[in-house]
Amino acid sequence: MQLNIQNLNVSYGNIKALHGISFSVAAGEILTIIGANGAGKSTTLRAISRMIPCESGSVMEFNGRNILKYSADKVVSKLGISHVPEGRRIFGNLTVTENLTLACFARKDKDQIEADRKWVFDLFPRLEERRHQLAGTLSGGEQQMLAVGRGYMSGHQMMLLDEPSMGLAPLLMLDMFDALREINKLGTTILLVEQNARLALKFAQRGYVIENGSLVLEGPTDELLDNPEVKKAYLGA
Repeated sequence: MQLNIQNLNVSYGNIKALHGISFSVAAGEILTIIGANGAGKSTTLRAISRMIPCESGSVMEFNGRNILKYSADKVVSKLGISHVPEGRRIFGNLTVTENLTLACFARKDKDQIEADRKWVFDLFPRLEERRHQLAGTLSGGEQQMLAVGRGYMSGHQMMLLDEPSMGLAPLLMLDMFDALREINKLGTTILLVEQNARLALKFAQRGYVIENGSLVLEGPTDELLDNPEVKKAYLGA
């Protein structure tokens, strides 16, 4: 397994956010974690990215390397794990091109950086059209394209995606997930947390259901789509 998480515990002060969750992701896989607001989805991604501390006894390994030994910036630059956060978090006062360039802060492979930028612009033609435009003036859909493109530019091994469908119109939402498939086809492993459970389960190959900081269900996504409990709680059936 490329990513191995065992007994992951996270607290915010006296509030326990994750209760010893364990899961794994294979190289090249698309895996999703679904659940209600506040269930612990975003916390899981932030823990992997080292943006928040984990409690003693937590185990996180990526390609056999102990993630807990890396700072947040080294998770990106040394391990190749990028994080596309909820709410996009782009730099609105920088242009599209400057945002993409900043994502490569630790990279030295100039030729590959240029090739990756070209590929991002091919994937999202609207970004190329607006390459000199301030990111803060882009539409919500264009900002999400930029956030994903920036994630790709910063790390190819694995991409952590937090609610990429949020705020997007239905057609843009489908276009975004088509683009993510193209990224996955190049070999990038995808770990997706998403409140739109139906969309996430149709996109991914395997899934986990998280409730109140604990993983309660797991399996192939076609099985989860047919699961009566999942249908009742998350699919409106």
